[in-house]
Amino acid sequence: MLGGGEVIGKLQMSWDGLLDHGDELYSLSFPPVQGVRPSLTLKATVVHTCDDQNGALSDYLVDSKITQDTDAGHAELAKYVTRTRVSHLNRAIQHFQSVLDQCPVSHPDRATALTNLAWAHLKGCSRNDLQDIDATTSLFRDALALRPQRHPDHLLSLYKLIQALTWRYGEQGTAADIREAAQLYHELLPLCLEGTYLRNIVIDECNELPTDASDEGIHLRRVILELYPLGHQLRPRALNKLAGAVQTRFKQCGSIDDIDETIQLHREVIFLCPEGHADRDYYLTTLAVSLWFRFNHQGKPNDFNEAISLHEEALRLRPVGHKYRDTSLNDLGVALITRFNTRGDIDDISQAVSLYREALTLDPPGHLSHNIILNNLAHALITRYKKLDVSEDLNEAIDRFRESLQLTRLDDPERYTFLHNLSSALCSRFKQTQKNEDVEEAVALCQESLVSLFPLHPDRYFSYMRLQEAYLSRYQILHNPADLSLAIENFRLASGHPTQGFLERIKEAIDWARQAEVYQHESALEAYQMCFELFDSHVMMRSSIISRREAATAFDGARSLPIDGTSCAIRRDNLRRAVELMEQGRGQQWSLASRLRTPLEDLQSMSPELARKFLHLGKHMSDAQGSAASTDRSDADRAATEYRRLTREWEAVVAEIRGLPAFSRFLLPPLYEDLQVIARQGPVIILVASQYSCSAIIIPTSGDPHHVPLPSVTLVDLTNLKDRFSRAIRQASRMNPAEPRKDLIVLSRIIWDEIMLPIVNVLEHVLKVERRSRIWLCPTAAFTSIPLHAANPFLTKADRSKEPCLEDLYICSYTPTLSALVRSRKLMKKRVPPSFVAIGQGQPGAGKGKELLAVDSELELVHKLVPATVNRTAISGDAATRAGALEALQENTWVHLACHGKQDRTQPYDSHFVMKDKHLTLLDIMEKDIPHAEFAFLSACHTAVGDEETPDEVIHLAAGLQFSGFKSVIGTLWEVDDAVAKHVVEAFYGYIFRDGVMDCTKAAWALNCVTHSVKTKVPLEQRMVFIHIGV
Repeated sequence: MLGGGEVIGKLQMSWDGLLDHGDELYSLSFPPVQGVRPSLTLKATVVHTCDDQNGALSDYLVDSKITQDTDAGHAELAKYVTRTRVSHLNRAIQHFQSVLDQCPVSHPDRATALTNLAWAHLKGCSRNDLQDIDATTSLFRDALALRPQRHPDHLLSLYKLIQALTWRYGEQGTAADIREAAQLYHELLPLCLEGTYLRNIVIDECNELPTDASDEGIHLRRVILELYPLGHQLRPRALNKLAGAVQTRFKQCGSIDDIDETIQLHREVIFLCPEGHADRDYYLTTLAVSLWFRFNHQGKPNDFNEAISLHEEALRLRPVGHKYRDTSLNDLGVALITRFNTRGDIDDISQAVSLYREALTLDPPGHLSHNIILNNLAHALITRYKKLDVSEDLNEAIDRFRESLQLTRLDDPERYTFLHNLSSALCSRFKQTQKNEDVEEAVALCQESLVSLFPLHPDRYFSYMRLQEAYLSRYQILHNPADLSLAIENFRLASGHPTQGFLERIKEAIDWARQAEVYQHESALEAYQMCFELFDSHVMMRSSIISRREAATAFDGARSLPIDGTSCAIRRDNLRRAVELMEQGRGQQWSLASRLRTPLEDLQSMSPELARKFLHLGKHMSDAQGSAASTDRSDADRAATEYRRLTREWEAVVAEIRGLPAFSRFLLPPLYEDLQVIARQGPVIILVASQYSCSAIIIPTSGDPHHVPLPSVTLVDLTNLKDRFSRAIRQASRMNPAEPRKDLIVLSRIIWDEIMLPIVNVLEHVLKVERRSRIWLCPTAAFTSIPLHAANPFLTKADRSKEPCLEDLYICSYTPTLSALVRSRKLMKKRVPPSFVAIGQGQPGAGKGKELLAVDSELELVHKLVPATVNRTAISGDAATRAGALEALQENTWVHLACHGKQDRTQPYDSHFVMKDKHLTLLDIMEKDIPHAEFAFLSACHTAVGDEETPDEVIHLAAGLQFSGFKSVIGTLWEVDDAVAKHVVEAFYGYIFRDGVMDCTKAAWALNCVTHSVKTKVPLEQRMVFIHIGV
C-alpha cells in the first residue's frame, strides 16, 4: 500500500521465499499509477530469535498493540474502499482511533496515527457515510503540525490537508477553504521531485481545483500553466482554467483588465485547438461567453458580433444527440436576446424562445441545468412581451421565474440574479394590472438580493436598478412623492456604483435624467452631470479615436444630452451652470484628444519633472491610439490593455499635478470664469436647440451671461428649416447665376426674424455692443446645420436703403466649442516667422471626383497676392499627394487648400481632402500637432459641416485643422463651385494682405468684406458657403 491507503497490488511471495534472498535487496514492481510505476525495495533478515521455550517473539517485533491495530485498520479500510460497506469503515475508524489513543503527543508515531484516522474519516465523508468534515480537517492539520518542512512525510501531510480542504469546499462552498488549498498547493509543488508519482498527481489535481478567483488561486493557476509548455496536450485545459479564474474575478470586481486577459487566454486555447479537435466546441463557447461579458461591460460591437458567430459554430459542432447541445442552445439564446435589445429584430427574440424550449426538453426537471434554462426562457419571454405586449408571454415568464427561483438553493451564490429577474417581471405586470401585491413583492425581492451581495459587488447595481424600477412604477400609479424620492435615490446609487461597467451605469444615468425631466424633480441637473462624468470616463478608456466615437454613439437618447442639460440649467435660471454643462457635454472627442496636448508653460516653471512625465505619457498614449486600431482582434485586445495601463499612469500624474498650488482644476471641466475669457474680443453666442426649449445664451466681456428666449422656435421647426435649406441649396446649384434665389431669401428672413433678431436686440440695446464689432457663434444640435451668419431681413426702408443684415452689423465667426477658442488664443503666443503654402489638386484621378479646372489658376492667383517678403511655395498635380500635403501642413504657418473635399456622414473621421494618391483624412490631420500653424483657407466642399449622428461633437475637417494647431480657418458648409470660388479667394487675400502684414486675426474681417464686395459676381449660396472659425 501507498501512504494514502490506496491498494495498488498484493505481494504474492511467502515470508520464507523473501527470507531466501538473505541480505540482498529485493525490488517489487506494481502496475503504473498516474503515469508512474510504483516500486518498493525490501531487505529481509531475521533480527531476533525466540528467547524462551514457548517461542515468544521479543518486544522488538511486537510493538504492543499499535502495529496490530494499524494493520487491522488498513485492512478494514481497504475492504471499505472496494466493498463500500459502512461496517468496514466503522471498524477501520475504531482501530485507527485505538492507535491514536495509544500515541500521546510526544509519541513518534502520533502524526501517522492522526493521518490514518483522518484519511478513514475523509473516505467516509466523500461517500456521505460520515458528516464531520471539520473534525477530519482538524486531524490533518494536527498531523501537519507534527511534520515540519524537513520531515520526510511533510509532503504527504500537506497533500492530505489539501484534499480535505478541497472536498469541504465542494460541500460547503467556503471561499477560505479553496484559497487555503491554493496556498498549500503553491507550497507543495516546489517540494515534489520531477517524475515522481506525487508530483504528477499534484499537478493534475491543481489543474482540476474548483475555480478560485482570489489572488492566490490565480497565481497558482499561472504556476500550473508554466508546467504545461507549448505543445503539451494539457496546456489548453490549463489556459482555460486560468481564464475561468480571471473571469470570475472580473465578475466579482469589474476590472476590464481581467476580462481582456480572459479573452486573450481563450484565444490562445482556440489557436491550440483547430478544427477537428475534440474539445473545440467547448472552447469556442467559453471564448464567446467572455466576449459577451466584455460587450455588456464596454459595448464594443465587434465583441458582440464575434460572440454570436462563435456560439453558432459551437452549436453546429453539437448536433441533435450531442450531450452538450443544451448548453449551446442556452448560450446562443442569451446572445440573441442581447442582439434583439440592440437591433430590435423580432426574429432574434422568437428564435431565442424556441432555442430555450428545445433546451428544456433536453434538461427536464431534476437536471442540473433545468432551473437555469427555465430562468433564461422566462427572460426571453419577458423581453418579447415588452416588444409585442402579449400578456401570455408576461404571465408565463413570471411562472417560469418563480419555478426557477424555487429550484435555487438559498445559499446559491447566483441566487440574486433570479431575484432580480422575478422582480422586474412583477413590475411589468404591476404596470399592466396595478395590483399592489406585485410591486410589493418586487421590492422585497430586490431588498433580499442586496443582503446577499457585499457592498462593492458589481451586481448590486442591478439590485438598485430593479428597486428604482419598482418604486417608479408604483409612483406612476399611486403618485406618492415618497416613491419618487426612493426611485431617484436608487437611480443615484445605480449610476454611481463604482464596480459596475460604464455601459450599464450610463444607461441608468440617462434614464435618471429623462425621468427627472418628466417629473420635474430637482435632481435633473445632478443626473446630467453624472451622465457627462460617466461618458468622459467611458470614452477616455477607449484606445483609438474612432472607437471613442463608437462608444459615444452607442446609447439611445445620448445624442441630445448635452443640450438638454443646458436647457435644464436655463429653465432653472442657472445660466453659469448652463454654460459649464454645455461645454462639458459637447465636443468630448476634441476635449479628450486635447488633454494629451495641453500647453504646459506654467507647469514647467513650477514642476519640470511632472511636466516631463505628463508630456511623456501623453505622447505614448497618442502613439498607442494608432496601434489600437489593428484589425487582428488579439493584437487589438493587447493594445487596448496597454492603452488602459498608460491611462492609469497618466491619471496618477494628473492627480499629482492637481495637488500643486494653482493647479487644483488642471484638466477638469472649465468653470464659467475660465470660459468667459473668450469674450474679451467680442461676445460669444451659444444657440441651444433642445427638445425642452430653444434659446440663446450670450457670454459678454464681463459679468453674468444673458439669456435670450426664442419662443417661436422649436426643435421640430429647426429640423424643418435645416431640411429646407438643404433642398434650397441643391436647387440653387442647378440655377443660372443670374437667377434670383427666392427660396434662400425666404429662409434667410426666417433665420433673421425668429433666431438672430432677438439676439441682435440684446447685443445692441442691453449689452451696447458697437456695430462692426466681432461676435462668435457657437451653435448646437440642429443649429449646426443652419447658416446663421447669413441671417438677412432682405427689406428695403422708406428711403430705399437696405435694412442691415447680421453681417452688416457684426463680423461673425464660429467656434466648434468654447474650449477650442480658448486653446487657439493660448497658442497665439507661439508665433513664428510666417510661411505660406498653396496646395491644389484639380486632377485627382479616376473615381475620385470630377476634374477641377480652376485649381491651377487659383493657386497662381493666391501666389501673386501673398506678400513677396513671405516664403511662398505651391504643391499641385502629381506632387499633391497625401504625404506631400501632410508635410506642407506641418512646415508652414499659412495654408491654402484647393481640391475636392468629401464629408463622410457615417464615419466623420474618414472625411477627407482628395489628393493624387491617397485621401488626406481628418484622422491624418488630427494625429499631427502643429502648434505654430496659424491660418488655413479650405477652398473645398463640405469642410465645416459635421455628421448628423453626433452634431454636437462638431467633427469636421475645419475643426480638425483647428485642433491640430491652426488658430484661424476658413471652411465651407456645402459644395463649392470652383468657377466662382476664385472671386471669393481673390477678394479675401486682397483684403487680408492689404497692408502687407500676415495677421490671421483679420481673417473674419476680410471674409466679411468679401461677402459685400462680390455680390455682383458670386451667387447668394456661394457667398453663404464660406464661414470663419477661430480667432
